[in-house]
Amino acid sequence: MPELPEVETVTRLIRKPLLGRTIEGVSVQWERTLGGTSRRSFSSAVRGARVKAVWRRAKYIVIDLERPRGEPIGAVLVHLRMTGRLHVDAATEEARDYTRVACRLDNGNELRFVDTRKFGRFRFLARPDDVLEGLGPEPLESGFDRDRFHRDLRARRRMLKPLLLDQTFLAGLGNIYVDEALHAAQLHPLRRSDRVPRPKADALYDAIRTTLAEAIEREGSSFDTFYRTPEGQPGSYQDRFQVYGRTGEPCYRCGRAIRRIVVGQRGTHFCTRCQPAPRGG
Repeated sequence: MPELPEVETVTRLIRKPLLGRTIEGVSVQWERTLGGTSRRSFSSAVRGARVKAVWRRAKYIVIDLERPRGEPIGAVLVHLRMTGRLHVDAATEEARDYTRVACRLDNGNELRFVDTRKFGRFRFLARPDDVLEGLGPEPLESGFDRDRFHRDLRARRRMLKPLLLDQTFLAGLGNIYVDEALHAAQLHPLRRSDRVPRPKADALYDAIRTTLAEAIEREGSSFDTFYRTPEGQPGSYQDRFQVYGRTGEPCYRCGRAIRRIVVGQRGTHFCTRCQPAPRGG
């Protein structure tokens, strides 16, 4: 599933061709993609609306809409899930395979949501904050500082891996970047959050931000055939993986074989030497 770096990359690449454009028509090929809204209701809500802003919140791409006079009407929230992709194509181009929703724009282009496995969502919400307000802080924003992170860790009594995956605790992290950040900070994935000393909490804070920033710079990770940018290009951060997907291969830091366990039904990769299991959690 695309995580913060991949979603941020897609958001940045579709922002320029969408800003200021008016949606003139909608074609829906798979109604469930709309997240419970009917074709008619979705089309009625977005037709004639202008794109005011395109931004990311956690793993959501948010497309703010307004009426021609500037009255905000809500937003389209896009969740790529496992195989979703967004493209801005000329309307004259043949529709891509597995296109589930297409929004025709006033300049002759279309915003197309393509999703092979049909898990993604492309839905309109008049009150997007109903979904977005419950999410945790953004790890790359200035308001996410070391003191707050340390306090939040201490306030929980949870294992680090599932806690960092919890979108109400911290927004946007997923399996890949949690494993990579924990390895960089030399913390075991089963370590209890309230038992992480301040120096290690600071190291984890830095590792999360550095890992995400580098992944965004490399346009995310493409370790399978599904994730591609709206330009059709793969990301390249997978070439820098230290532990994720490297089961049995030597740790670049110490040479010990990378181990894989399952934590909360998620494959978890770590080095038993660099990330020793703490006594008593």
